[in-house]
Amino acid sequence: MKARRNKKQIPSFRKLIKTSKVKLENKLKNKQFKQQSTLKKYRKEQRKLRQAVKDAVSKKPIPLENPKEKRPGKRIEREEEEEALPLDMMDEDDLQLMKDLGQRASFLTRDLSSSEPVHAKKRKHERIIDKYEKIPRTLQTAPEKELIHLLPIKDESGIIPQTREKPVTDSNKDEEDQEEERELEEEITEDPIQELTIEEHLIERKKKLQEKKMHIAALASAILSDPESNIKKLKELRSMLMEQDPDVAVTVRKLVIVSLMELFKDITPSYKIRPLTEAEKSTKTRKETQKLREFEEGLVSQYKFYLENLEQMVKDWKQRKLKKSNVVSLKAYKGLAEVAVKSLCELLVALPHFNFHNNIIVLIVPLMNDVSKSISEMCCEAVKKLFKQDKLGQASLGVIKVISGFVKGRNYEVRPEWKKAEEKLERELREAEASESAEKKLKLHTETLNIVFVTYFRILKKAQRSPLLPAVLEGLAKFAHLINVEFFDDLLVVLHTLIESGDLSYQESLHCVQTAFHILSGQGDVLNIDPMKFYTHLYKTLFKLHAGATNEGVEIVLQCLDVMLTKRRKQVSQQRALAFIKRLCTLALHVLPNSSIGILATTRILMHTFPKTDLLLDSESQGSGVFLPELEEPEYCNAQNTALWELHALRRHYHPIVQRFAAHLIAGAPSEGSGALKPELSRRSAAELFEAYSMAEMTFNPPVESSNPKIKGKVLQGDSFLNEDLNQLIKRYSSEVATELPLDFTKYLKTSLH
Repeated sequence: MKARRNKKQIPSFRKLIKTSKVKLENKLKNKQFKQQSTLKKYRKEQRKLRQAVKDAVSKKPIPLENPKEKRPGKRIEREEEEEALPLDMMDEDDLQLMKDLGQRASFLTRDLSSSEPVHAKKRKHERIIDKYEKIPRTLQTAPEKELIHLLPIKDESGIIPQTREKPVTDSNKDEEDQEEERELEEEITEDPIQELTIEEHLIERKKKLQEKKMHIAALASAILSDPESNIKKLKELRSMLMEQDPDVAVTVRKLVIVSLMELFKDITPSYKIRPLTEAEKSTKTRKETQKLREFEEGLVSQYKFYLENLEQMVKDWKQRKLKKSNVVSLKAYKGLAEVAVKSLCELLVALPHFNFHNNIIVLIVPLMNDVSKSISEMCCEAVKKLFKQDKLGQASLGVIKVISGFVKGRNYEVRPEWKKAEEKLERELREAEASESAEKKLKLHTETLNIVFVTYFRILKKAQRSPLLPAVLEGLAKFAHLINVEFFDDLLVVLHTLIESGDLSYQESLHCVQTAFHILSGQGDVLNIDPMKFYTHLYKTLFKLHAGATNEGVEIVLQCLDVMLTKRRKQVSQQRALAFIKRLCTLALHVLPNSSIGILATTRILMHTFPKTDLLLDSESQGSGVFLPELEEPEYCNAQNTALWELHALRRHYHPIVQRFAAHLIAGAPSEGSGALKPELSRRSAAELFEAYSMAEMTFNPPVESSNPKIKGKVLQGDSFLNEDLNQLIKRYSSEVATELPLDFTKYLKTSLH
């Protein structure tokens, strides 16, 4: 029988295959429902039985003299019938028995409404017990456990089904407990919470917040005073990151984040804590050593949990997912995330030597490309600080590796602000320190540089439309002297292809030119490459610059001219130098004052580098042909047949420094004498002058002297002053150079000046 029952409980494998999942679920539900119904019936019978016994025991006797008040109607009618009987119809023995019973004490307290004998109560009680005994017993068996069917096992005898028991949780409570819970709920609902006004609510919130602040301050002070003894208080302070009071939850969490960040910066040792080996754990140590070990273990543990909490806050903000507790609103997530990111940035810079620094890098680098501008700038600035203060290069290498992987993973569609990483590498590679550390740094820097160049070449070949292209070109221009010569040919072909494609902006094309000439000016001198196409492109691009949005591109032009003309003076022909000087002077009429100053400073250097270019200061022709200003080839535009009439217009420029440079160049750019420049102008490079006289902050440099009556009078005259000087200029120089221009010289000059 038992074997048969077991066989019934464990179905065969074939039957399990045929039985659907829905069928099994329905069988399980029916089984559980039957168990619950049986249990309910059993409880109901037990409750009725207890009530019956309780009523039988606690039944009160009814007084004899007033029995009709509490008797049922049927019994009253029966009593009336009995009282209606005459006494002469009773036997003498019955009358004597009644008299004897009336003389006993128990007779007075007994209920005569029924015809039960004296010991009826006892018999009634016995009847109830007998009745209870006759009720069929139901054995209270434990509910059958649910079977989870596993994959079967096959052996020589055949397929053996495998099952294991799943514990069934009994969710039914006793009805008495449920009644107690209902009573408690009724008591709670009877006392409603008193609603506070707005002022009372604010006062209550301020009080709560002050208490929390004092608690945070007390914990932080205790930890700072003795970190080794009070390291367990870090856990208590960190638990406040889960503050559940909706009135102060956001503020308290922010305070705890910042407090823990400052604590970790103060109590963290200047070395990385490694986990203890099994041998070290089993070795007996002194109390001081054991205390230090416990401190280090607790510090690393709490620091790890703290970083995980910060990461979770950032994830919650990214996912916009409301928690079940509903303590913090979705709007407050961004504020918490910003504080968390700020703390991560502080720890990235302050603790590059400590544990989990690489984990912080992995969190920070993706946030550099975040949609939120504040978070993106915060992370970029932190990485820049890390590069500046990193002396060994280990932290920089870790950041570069993560950046390289991130850029590749995003298909190069990221913001170009990570480019500052390479600037730090250039500075570090030039540093000369102790020989022992120099070898280590050189190894780290070489590995870092390889990763950077791999990322650069991937973008040039596979992602030419990436927003990272300008940063890549700028980085290549800075580190071109570190690139292997074997890559120069292919790199120049790629750069020329990018320029000819026409998909680049003027700034990106200038970066291509700058990169190409940086390559050619270093190790590229040994290569037999004609860079004439890059000269042509720069010459053509110059007139795309003006006083509007492209004015900042002049800085790149000045850098390109220094590499292309000044540093390669032996490879530059006189015709090319004349053409560039003429076009630069024309460009100086169209740009802002700081750009004009930088261009004129470059023209001065070129006139010193190529002395024969002073023929542009003479109005007489120096050969056959006519100057062709619209031609895009600098070698064939006949620049020797023109003059620098633009300098005379610039000598009347409203900016005094532009006036000085123009007068200096008209005089032949002398190094001594009355026409020479002051040292503060002559000793500074063109790029430095461009930055020094920048008007980005909407200030005029040098300041305008409004008290000067001459300037004040000219300013008040307005257009009449400009027209008067313009008419004089036209009369003076139109006869000399008007024939060189394809357009009307007067119209061209007015347009240039305006």
